[in-house]
Amino acid sequence: MASNLLCALSFVAMTSFKLVLADSNGMDMSMDGAMDLSSGNMLSYLHFTPGDTLWFLGWVPSSKGAMVGVCIGLFLLALVERWLAAVRGVMEVHWAVRAQIELSNRLNVRAGLPTPGTNTDEKITSQRSSSLLGLPRRGAMPPFIPAHDISRGVLHVGQTALSFLFMLAVMTFQASFIISIIIGLGVGETLFGRYLHPVH
Repeated sequence: MASNLLCALSFVAMTSFKLVLADSNGMDMSMDGAMDLSSGNMLSYLHFTPGDTLWFLGWVPSSKGAMVGVCIGLFLLALVERWLAAVRGVMEVHWAVRAQIELSNRLNVRAGLPTPGTNTDEKITSQRSSSLLGLPRRGAMPPFIPAHDISRGVLHVGQTALSFLFMLAVMTFQASFIISIIIGLGVGETLFGRYLHPVH
């Protein structure tokens, strides 16, 4: 009986010793720990050496191919930012015209005049009244039109988010990131800048 107990205890001791050895040799089979992420450099001067963290922990382009990919991505994001600015510029002109029409119609309704509508007599009368009464005064506040103003807000959010991403990329002092963003903004302005201030 004592020998059986001694054998069982020695078996338990040997098993636990093997588990301790297996745990201490660097093989950790548990899935509870965090992943090992790459850590980047923090150089506070302009440099071209790879290894800077871009936006998120673990986003560290360390090879030449990864750096080229990041630079192309930043270039394309800069193009998208200029495209968003052009879309907003074109839409601002459209929204201003639509807001002026809406404000003219509201002024006509308040004055008891018909809005542009159904038959030709009413159209002639409303055109005359629009030319006299319906035009808003200079400095008059355009009406709130949800389709226009919500769209304006969404476009502004997109532009602001891209601006913050560019700012964080520039703060790495990685010269290739900065050059890619600057060239992308210049090419984007060349492609889409004429839409920002269309000729009336």
